[in-house]
Amino acid sequence: MTNSLISAPDIYDSSRRGNAIIEELRGVYQYRDLILQLVRRDIVARYKRSALGVAWTMLQPLGMMIIMTLVFSNLFHRVEGYSAYLLSGLISWTFFSQATTAAIHQMVWGAALMNRIYMPRTSFSISAIGTGLVNLLISLVPLVVVILMNHIPLTWNVLFLPVSMLLLAAFSLGIGLIFSTMAVSFPDVSEMYQIILTAWMYFTPIFYPEDIISDATMRAWVFGLNPMYYLVKLFRAPIYEGKLPDAHTLLIAAAISLVTLTVGWVFFCSRADRFAYKA
Repeated sequence: MTNSLISAPDIYDSSRRGNAIIEELRGVYQYRDLILQLVRRDIVARYKRSALGVAWTMLQPLGMMIIMTLVFSNLFHRVEGYSAYLLSGLISWTFFSQATTAAIHQMVWGAALMNRIYMPRTSFSISAIGTGLVNLLISLVPLVVVILMNHIPLTWNVLFLPVSMLLLAAFSLGIGLIFSTMAVSFPDVSEMYQIILTAWMYFTPIFYPEDIISDATMRAWVFGLNPMYYLVKLFRAPIYEGKLPDAHTLLIAAAISLVTLTVGWVFFCSRADRFAYKA
Protein backbone atom coordinates (compact mmCIF):
# COMPACT_ATOMS: atom_id res chain seq x y z
CA MET A 1 0.00 0.00 0.00
CA THR A 2 2.78 2.38 0.94
CA ASN A 3 4.73 1.69 -2.23
CA SER A 4 1.67 2.30 -4.38
CA LEU A 5 1.36 5.81 -2.95
CA ILE A 6 4.90 6.71 -3.93
CA SER A 7 4.81 8.45 -7.27
CA ALA A 8 7.35 7.53 -9.87
CA PRO A 9 10.12 10.08 -10.35
CA ASP A 10 9.88 12.37 -13.34
CA ILE A 11 12.13 11.22 -16.14
CA TYR A 12 13.37 13.62 -18.74
CA ASP A 13 12.89 12.24 -22.21
CA SER A 14 14.81 14.24 -24.80
CA SER A 15 12.80 12.67 -27.59
CA ARG A 16 9.68 14.42 -26.28
CA ARG A 17 11.30 17.82 -26.36
CA GLY A 18 9.61 20.39 -28.53
CA ASN A 19 11.15 22.56 -31.19
CA ALA A 20 14.38 24.04 -29.81
CA ILE A 21 13.63 27.50 -31.17
CA ILE A 22 10.17 27.64 -29.56
CA GLU A 23 11.45 26.07 -26.34
CA GLU A 24 14.13 28.75 -26.08
CA LEU A 25 11.56 31.51 -26.55
CA ARG A 26 9.36 29.94 -23.88
CA GLY A 27 12.35 29.65 -21.55
CA VAL A 28 13.26 33.32 -22.02
CA TYR A 29 9.74 34.32 -21.03
CA GLN A 30 9.68 32.02 -18.01
CA TYR A 31 13.11 33.18 -16.84
CA ARG A 32 12.59 36.87 -17.60
CA ASP A 33 13.23 37.76 -13.94
CA LEU A 34 16.61 36.04 -14.12
CA ILE A 35 17.52 38.03 -17.23
CA LEU A 36 16.56 41.26 -15.46
CA GLN A 37 18.80 40.26 -12.55
CA LEU A 38 21.67 39.63 -14.97
CA VAL A 39 21.17 43.12 -16.39
CA ARG A 40 21.12 44.56 -12.87
CA ARG A 41 24.26 42.63 -11.99
CA ASP A 42 26.11 43.95 -15.05
CA ILE A 43 25.13 47.56 -14.33
CA VAL A 44 26.04 47.35 -10.63
CA ALA A 45 29.35 45.62 -11.42
CA ARG A 46 30.22 48.25 -14.01
CA TYR A 47 29.68 51.27 -11.77
CA LYS A 48 30.38 49.84 -8.32
CA ARG A 49 34.10 50.65 -8.32
CA SER A 50 33.92 53.66 -10.59
CA ALA A 51 34.49 57.02 -8.95
CA LEU A 52 32.37 58.72 -11.59
CA GLY A 53 29.64 56.08 -11.51
CA VAL A 54 26.89 56.49 -14.09
CA ALA A 55 28.46 59.76 -15.24
CA TRP A 56 31.18 57.71 -16.95
CA THR A 57 28.62 56.44 -19.47
CA MET A 58 27.96 60.05 -20.46
CA LEU A 59 31.57 61.24 -20.32
CA GLN A 60 33.03 58.42 -22.40
CA PRO A 61 31.25 59.28 -25.68
CA LEU A 62 31.69 62.98 -24.93
CA GLY A 63 35.45 62.48 -24.60
CA MET A 64 35.59 60.61 -27.88
CA MET A 65 33.48 63.30 -29.52
CA ILE A 66 35.77 66.08 -28.33
CA ILE A 67 38.90 64.32 -29.57
CA MET A 68 37.45 63.39 -32.95
CA THR A 69 35.89 66.84 -33.38
CA LEU A 70 39.29 68.46 -32.86
CA VAL A 71 40.82 66.10 -35.40
CA PHE A 72 38.14 66.06 -38.10
CA SER A 73 36.08 69.25 -37.71
CA ASN A 74 38.26 71.26 -40.10
CA LEU A 75 38.19 68.46 -42.63
CA PHE A 76 34.40 68.09 -42.49
CA HIS A 77 33.48 71.67 -41.59
CA ARG A 78 30.70 71.60 -44.18
CA VAL A 79 28.69 69.26 -41.93
CA GLU A 80 26.30 71.43 -39.94
CA GLY A 81 26.60 70.85 -36.21
CA TYR A 82 29.46 68.42 -36.75
CA SER A 83 29.87 67.56 -33.06
CA ALA A 84 26.18 66.57 -32.85
CA TYR A 85 26.47 64.59 -36.08
CA LEU A 86 29.54 62.81 -34.72
CA LEU A 87 28.12 62.10 -31.27
CA SER A 88 24.85 60.67 -32.61
CA GLY A 89 26.84 58.24 -34.73
CA LEU A 90 29.27 57.41 -31.93
CA ILE A 91 26.52 56.62 -29.43
CA SER A 92 24.70 54.25 -31.76
CA TRP A 93 27.93 52.56 -32.80
CA THR A 94 29.20 52.30 -29.22
CA PHE A 95 26.00 50.55 -28.21
CA PHE A 96 26.36 48.05 -31.05
CA SER A 97 30.04 47.30 -30.46
CA GLN A 98 29.84 47.07 -26.66
CA ALA A 99 26.61 45.05 -26.59
CA THR A 100 27.76 42.49 -29.14
CA THR A 101 31.20 42.17 -27.55
CA ALA A 102 29.60 41.65 -24.13
CA ALA A 103 27.22 39.06 -25.59
CA ILE A 104 30.16 37.07 -26.94
CA HIS A 105 32.21 37.27 -23.75
CA GLN A 106 29.28 36.44 -21.49
CA MET A 107 28.31 33.45 -23.60
CA VAL A 108 31.84 32.04 -23.45
CA TRP A 109 31.92 32.64 -19.69
CA GLY A 110 28.41 31.37 -19.07
CA ALA A 111 28.77 28.17 -21.09
CA ALA A 112 30.36 26.49 -18.05
CA LEU A 113 27.13 26.98 -16.08
CA MET A 114 25.01 25.13 -18.59
CA ASN A 115 26.15 21.69 -17.46
CA ARG A 116 25.27 22.54 -13.85
CA ILE A 117 21.94 24.34 -13.92
CA TYR A 118 19.19 24.90 -16.44
CA MET A 119 18.68 28.37 -17.83
CA PRO A 120 17.80 29.66 -21.28
CA ARG A 121 21.05 29.69 -23.20
CA THR A 122 20.22 33.02 -24.77
CA SER A 123 19.97 34.66 -21.33
CA PHE A 124 23.53 35.99 -21.38
CA SER A 125 23.22 37.52 -24.84
CA ILE A 126 19.83 39.09 -24.09
CA SER A 127 21.09 40.52 -20.78
CA ALA A 128 24.10 42.02 -22.60
CA ILE A 129 21.76 43.80 -25.01
CA GLY A 130 19.58 44.92 -22.09
CA THR A 131 22.59 46.38 -20.29
CA GLY A 132 23.60 48.14 -23.49
CA LEU A 133 20.15 49.68 -23.83
CA VAL A 134 20.36 51.10 -20.30
CA ASN A 135 23.73 52.67 -21.14
CA LEU A 136 22.33 53.95 -24.44
CA LEU A 137 19.47 55.71 -22.65
CA ILE A 138 21.95 57.36 -20.28
CA SER A 139 24.10 58.44 -23.23
CA LEU A 140 21.15 60.30 -24.74
CA VAL A 141 21.53 62.96 -22.02
CA PRO A 142 24.84 64.40 -23.32
CA LEU A 143 23.61 63.96 -26.90
CA VAL A 144 20.59 66.19 -26.23
CA VAL A 145 22.88 68.77 -24.61
CA VAL A 146 25.22 68.79 -27.62
CA ILE A 147 22.24 68.97 -30.00
CA LEU A 148 20.94 72.08 -28.20
CA MET A 149 24.40 73.64 -28.02
CA ASN A 150 24.61 73.37 -31.81
CA HIS A 151 21.25 75.19 -32.07
CA ILE A 152 19.61 72.14 -33.63
CA PRO A 153 15.93 72.12 -32.65
CA LEU A 154 14.39 69.05 -31.09
CA THR A 155 11.13 68.17 -32.82
CA TRP A 156 8.32 65.76 -32.04
CA ASN A 157 9.99 63.36 -34.43
CA VAL A 158 12.35 62.46 -31.60
CA LEU A 159 9.54 60.22 -30.33
CA PHE A 160 10.46 57.85 -33.17
CA LEU A 161 13.82 57.19 -31.47
CA PRO A 162 12.60 54.12 -29.49
CA VAL A 163 11.84 52.41 -32.81
CA SER A 164 15.39 53.11 -34.00
CA MET A 165 16.79 51.78 -30.72
CA LEU A 166 14.62 48.65 -30.86
CA LEU A 167 15.73 47.77 -34.39
CA LEU A 168 19.36 48.46 -33.46
CA ALA A 169 18.99 46.19 -30.41
CA ALA A 170 17.41 43.42 -32.52
CA PHE A 171 20.26 43.57 -35.03
CA SER A 172 22.85 43.60 -32.22
CA LEU A 173 21.26 40.58 -30.57
CA GLY A 174 21.31 38.67 -33.86
CA ILE A 175 24.99 39.47 -34.45
CA GLY A 176 25.80 38.66 -30.82
CA LEU A 177 24.10 35.26 -31.07
CA ILE A 178 25.90 34.38 -34.31
CA PHE A 179 29.37 35.26 -33.07
CA SER A 180 28.86 33.92 -29.54
CA THR A 181 27.82 30.56 -31.02
CA MET A 182 31.08 30.40 -32.93
CA ALA A 183 33.11 31.72 -30.00
CA VAL A 184 32.05 28.86 -27.71
CA SER A 185 33.74 26.39 -30.07
CA PHE A 186 36.47 28.71 -31.29
CA PRO A 187 37.53 31.22 -28.58
CA ASP A 188 39.73 33.11 -31.05
CA VAL A 189 36.54 34.38 -32.68
CA SER A 190 36.13 36.91 -29.85
CA GLU A 191 39.55 38.39 -30.65
CA MET A 192 38.93 38.39 -34.38
CA TYR A 193 35.62 40.14 -33.81
CA GLN A 194 37.45 43.20 -32.47
CA ILE A 195 39.33 43.49 -35.75
CA ILE A 196 36.06 43.13 -37.65
CA LEU A 197 34.50 45.88 -35.52
CA THR A 198 37.36 48.28 -36.22
CA ALA A 199 37.14 47.78 -39.97
CA TRP A 200 33.34 47.91 -39.83
CA MET A 201 33.39 51.26 -38.03
CA TYR A 202 35.56 52.88 -40.70
CA PHE A 203 33.20 51.65 -43.41
CA THR A 204 30.27 53.29 -41.61
CA PRO A 205 29.71 57.08 -41.93
CA ILE A 206 30.08 57.90 -38.26
CA PHE A 207 32.72 60.64 -38.23
CA TYR A 208 32.58 61.49 -41.93
CA PRO A 209 29.57 62.48 -44.08
CA GLU A 210 28.02 60.21 -46.66
CA ASP A 211 28.94 62.53 -49.53
CA ILE A 212 32.63 61.90 -48.91
CA ILE A 213 32.15 59.59 -51.88
CA SER A 214 31.06 61.97 -54.60
CA ASP A 215 29.89 59.35 -57.09
CA ALA A 216 26.31 58.38 -56.22
CA THR A 217 26.57 54.90 -57.74
CA MET A 218 29.77 54.10 -55.87
CA ARG A 219 28.29 55.53 -52.67
CA ALA A 220 25.26 53.29 -53.02
CA TRP A 221 27.48 50.21 -53.38
CA VAL A 222 29.86 51.06 -50.55
CA PHE A 223 27.23 52.07 -47.98
CA GLY A 224 24.31 50.05 -49.31
CA LEU A 225 25.98 46.75 -48.43
CA ASN A 226 26.67 47.87 -44.87
CA PRO A 227 23.74 47.10 -42.53
CA MET A 228 24.99 49.50 -39.85
CA TYR A 229 24.77 52.34 -42.36
CA TYR A 230 20.97 52.07 -42.32
CA LEU A 231 20.73 51.61 -38.55
CA VAL A 232 22.98 54.57 -37.75
CA LYS A 233 21.03 56.65 -40.26
CA LEU A 234 17.78 55.53 -38.64
CA PHE A 235 19.12 56.63 -35.25
CA ARG A 236 20.35 60.01 -36.50
CA ALA A 237 17.25 61.04 -38.41
CA PRO A 238 14.82 61.86 -35.55
CA ILE A 239 17.30 63.48 -33.18
CA TYR A 240 20.01 65.09 -35.34
CA GLU A 241 18.10 65.79 -38.55
CA GLY A 242 14.83 66.40 -36.72
CA LYS A 243 12.79 64.38 -39.18
CA LEU A 244 11.37 60.93 -39.61
CA PRO A 245 13.54 58.50 -41.58
CA ASP A 246 12.45 57.92 -45.15
CA ALA A 247 10.46 54.79 -45.90
CA HIS A 248 13.31 53.22 -47.88
CA THR A 249 15.75 53.44 -44.98
CA LEU A 250 13.16 52.28 -42.45
CA LEU A 251 12.09 49.24 -44.47
CA ILE A 252 15.66 48.13 -45.17
CA ALA A 253 16.72 48.66 -41.54
CA ALA A 254 13.70 46.73 -40.27
CA ALA A 255 14.30 43.87 -42.71
CA ILE A 256 18.00 43.69 -41.83
CA SER A 257 17.27 43.65 -38.10
CA LEU A 258 14.54 41.03 -38.23
CA VAL A 259 16.40 38.74 -40.65
CA THR A 260 19.63 38.99 -38.64
CA LEU A 261 17.81 38.29 -35.37
CA THR A 262 15.98 35.31 -36.88
CA VAL A 263 19.15 33.84 -38.41
CA GLY A 264 21.09 34.40 -35.18
CA TRP A 265 18.35 32.83 -33.05
CA VAL A 266 18.00 29.74 -35.28
CA PHE A 267 21.78 29.33 -35.61
CA PHE A 268 22.25 29.66 -31.85
CA CYS A 269 19.41 27.29 -30.89
CA SER A 270 20.51 24.64 -33.37
CA ARG A 271 23.87 24.37 -31.61
CA ALA A 272 23.00 25.32 -28.03
CA ASP A 273 22.83 21.70 -26.79
CA ARG A 274 26.53 21.32 -27.54
CA PHE A 275 27.64 24.23 -25.38
CA ALA A 276 27.80 22.21 -22.16
CA TYR A 277 30.21 19.81 -23.78
CA LYS A 278 32.39 22.64 -25.06
CA ALA A 279 32.71 24.25 -21.60
